[in-house]
Amino acid sequence: MQRRTLGEFSVSAIGLGCMNLSHAYGTPPAAEAAEALLLRALDRGINFFDTAALYGFGANETLLGKVLKPHRSKIVLASKCGMTGVDGKRVIDGRPETLKRTCEESLQRLQTDVIDLYYLHRRDFAVPIEDSIGALSDLVRAGKIRSIGLSEASAATLRRAHAVHPIAALQSEYSLWTRNAELGTLDACRELGTAYVAFSPLARAFLTGTLRDPDAQLEAKDIRRQMPRFEAANYAKNLELLPGYLAIAQEVGCTPAQLALAWLLAKGEHIIPIFGTRQPEHLDDNAGAADVTLDPNTVARLDALINQRTVAGPRYNAATQLEIDTETYGD
Repeated sequence: MQRRTLGEFSVSAIGLGCMNLSHAYGTPPAAEAAEALLLRALDRGINFFDTAALYGFGANETLLGKVLKPHRSKIVLASKCGMTGVDGKRVIDGRPETLKRTCEESLQRLQTDVIDLYYLHRRDFAVPIEDSIGALSDLVRAGKIRSIGLSEASAATLRRAHAVHPIAALQSEYSLWTRNAELGTLDACRELGTAYVAFSPLARAFLTGTLRDPDAQLEAKDIRRQMPRFEAANYAKNLELLPGYLAIAQEVGCTPAQLALAWLLAKGEHIIPIFGTRQPEHLDDNAGAADVTLDPNTVARLDALINQRTVAGPRYNAATQLEIDTETYGD
């Protein structure tokens, strides 16, 4: 697979987000299936793996540590701090002492001496961003982590953080149906030499064309049930966008998922999408997007078809949005 630059690292143009192997999308797969999927990603040329202390309240890091330890020298390993599970609840805590303690716990679960890319998972509005990044900078100097990232952060926060320590990557949602990155963070990343790691590049399965009825297809504990775009009325409107999208995929000669990923790769050399899946065939399909090249006219057609004006519903509900430090379209 072709490579892209992330800080000091050369990473696969498409990475694997590992959250759904332990967290958030209903019942996790069996351990054997999850392990096989991680190894299959390596076989397909993926060397960039993304996890977090939050995912499965440590279970996801433990999984990656067990499976990827023999391949540690071949991969770029990313994890996150600042949002963890405490007494069974999700807690945002950006205090320096908490971040340092979380790092030590993550190193043990990941079975490694150093984490290549360590994100602040969420900005803690009760703690100056300079203090949180200062703590992560201490971890770099201590040899515990190699580089620092931000997650769900605005361009303004990125600039403040970068003034304390270079920020190697900013991770946030970016896809045809979530364009908030275009309000400032993409440009700020390009200016500062920061990679933009795009999660949910397939619009949480919408752009695969396989999720037609969320009420029937999603498990009760699937996080998408809490997202306004997946509510029945909004989703019915969003489904009206699919025929045109699927027609473009057919014209290009790729699958719908590959089209979504290829669009992101075409939007900038500093953009690195990470997808999540539990299905080996989906992993193979998604990895194949690295070989799909879109011409400018196709990119423009996709831009016009699915965007913040044509998609129904905000990406998060009001309570979740209050925790997010990203630019919004006011929806």
